[in-house]
Formats: sequence, structure tokens, C-alpha cells
Amino acid sequence: MSNSGLDLVTGGPDEPAGPTGPGRRRAETPPRKPWGRRIVALVVVVVLVLAVVWVGGKVKDRFFSTAEDYAGQGSGSVTVQIPDGAGGQQIATILKEAGVVKSAEAFYQLSLSDNRFMSVQAGYFSLRKEMSSDAALGALIDKGNRVEGKVTIPEGARVDQVVDIIAANTEISKADLEAVLKDPAELDLPAVAQGNPEGYLFPATYEVPPGTTAVQLLQQMTAKTVAVATDLDISTRAKALGYTGEQILTVASILEYEANNDDDYPKVARVLYNRLDAGMPLQLDSTVSYVSGRKGDVFTTPEERNAESAYNTYQNQGLPPGPIGSPGEKTIEAALNPADGSWLYFVAVNLETGKTVFSDTFAEHNRAVAQLQEYCKTAPDGVCG
Repeated sequence: MSNSGLDLVTGGPDEPAGPTGPGRRRAETPPRKPWGRRIVALVVVVVLVLAVVWVGGKVKDRFFSTAEDYAGQGSGSVTVQIPDGAGGQQIATILKEAGVVKSAEAFYQLSLSDNRFMSVQAGYFSLRKEMSSDAALGALIDKGNRVEGKVTIPEGARVDQVVDIIAANTEISKADLEAVLKDPAELDLPAVAQGNPEGYLFPATYEVPPGTTAVQLLQQMTAKTVAVATDLDISTRAKALGYTGEQILTVASILEYEANNDDDYPKVARVLYNRLDAGMPLQLDSTVSYVSGRKGDVFTTPEERNAESAYNTYQNQGLPPGPIGSPGEKTIEAALNPADGSWLYFVAVNLETGKTVFSDTFAEHNRAVAQLQEYCKTAPDGVCG
């Protein structure tokens, strides 16, 4: 027999051959695995089963929950704001608090399973109350329900025109706007404006969400003017030309009315500076009509040109005391960067195309004026006044 002891378990070469008799000693059975391993395996199985049950419960709660929800398209009207970057839970809460949906959970569950939710954007929306979550989601992605709230102020617009445009296109009343402009302390106007908002309500498109006040919107406009002045470095560049920033805005505002296309802005600016340098009155109809309120044509009457006003550039030398409207970036840049030239006069000879003739002498200018007069004889009604 082997001395290893293994022969007692498996048998070995020294055992006698033949059948096992009644007195034969039985071979021992293989040792069983330790109970510890069995327990560990059992615990793992239990944990896996519990995990499956837990996940299944979550899936059931998420997708098959019976969270309270309204039915149908709802009724009435309510405006809600969806903030930039808002997720499903936040939007669901907003809709619940606004009375749009019955429960935040119902909408949130829908946001997780409906791909339409990816199209929801920030902004203001006109919705109904007591809508189903499905109807509310559909309404949020419908562009027709967006409350745009925008107002566009054109270049050259004067204070009274700005008021009319805002009142006609927003919920802000004309009375509220006029009250703020009458006492503009809250508008943070630059000191050089001396409390006069003319020329400082920058022409641009502004967002006007529901609830915007007259002060808030007008503050945006004056802040935009200051921002543009900073970007264009008006103060430094104005000094290089021998003018103040306020005077540059005044020249730019005149260009909005006296020039008819982008290419002519720098040329007209040069005419103004040349006349100022020569000590000549500017003789601009735009400054006269600013006082008289004349509209509809480019001409003024002898009575208007003889009126006493600091803005009457026929009667007074130099620039008027301030802007005559709100200049845009193009005219401001032209005022800061006038064209090279010796012109002292200019006149538009075709009021439809804006074609303008620039002249060095009065005789040349008179010939250009004659061209305008000939044009007006055959111009369409209303073009020449």
C-alpha cells in the first residue's frame, strides 16, 4: 500500500482483485463542500432577486404609475415662464403651481418617456388651466403659444415715436412711459444728457416679457446706448476729432435724417464738419422740423426756418444742443469716421433712390437743387410733399 493515505479513498494497485465481499470495508465518500461557500452563494442569489424586485418596482412606478392627471385641453388662460436650462422636474413643478397640470408627477413621468419633451424651449407660454399632461406638453412645443414680447425701435426714432411704438406693441401704457420720461432719474442717463433722454433710447429689438415695466424697458434702452458708446470708444475718438461724445451723438442723429443710404453717411458727416470748421451755419431742415414737428416730407417753410429755437440751424451757428433722435451704430461710426472731401453742400436729387449730390461751391449746389426740382415735377404723389 501507498504511504500517502489516498488509497483508502480511491483504491490503489495493491488492492486484491475480485468482488467485494460482505466483510469488505466500504470506500469513503468524497468530502462535501464547506457550508460557508453555500451560504455566500445563497446570499448572492437573494440580493439579485431583491435587486430585480426593486428595479421592477421603480420601473412600474415610473411608467405605470397612476399619478393624478387632468383630461383634455383645459380651459381659461395662464402665462407661464420656462426658465433657461429647466429640466423635467422643474417644469413639472412650474406647471403644477400655475394650475396647468393636476400633478407634477404626471407631467414629469411623461417628460421621461416622451421624446417631444426635448423640443421644449425656455420662454413665456400662453397655456390653459387644468390641461392633461399630454396636452400641456403639446402646447409647450407649439410655437403659436409662445409669448414673444418683442418691440423694435428703428434708427432715428424720437422720444415721442419711441413711446408710441412701445405702447402699440406691448402691455406698457403710454401714460406710464411718459411719466418715466418726464422724470428720468431712474433711467441712469449719462451726465452729458442733462436729463434729456432724446438720443439715448437706443434703436434695437428688445425682449418685453409679460410684466415688464416702463422703467425696466427704458433702462434697457439707455443701458444699450452706454454699452455701444463704450464699444465704439466714442469719448476717445470724439476728442481726436475735437468734439465731445454728446456732439458725436448729435451729428449721428442728424445723419439719420439727412442721409439716405449707408455710403452717404460719412460724406454728410464730412459736410457738417467742414461747415462747422468754416464757421458756416449748418442750415439743416431736419433740425428745424424737429422743433416744428413737421412730418411727411423733407422740406420746411420760411416760417419754420425763421422760428426762434436753439435747434434752428438756419438761425444759429454750430450744432444743436443735443440729438434730434436715436442714432444707430452705423451713423455713430460715420460721425466718428467721416469721409475725406472738401464738400460744403449736399442735396438729394432723387427722393426714391436717395441719390445725393455733394458740392464744393454754392453755384454747384444750386445746379443740384435744380435737378431736385425737375425730379419733383414728375415724381409720384406724396414723394416731394
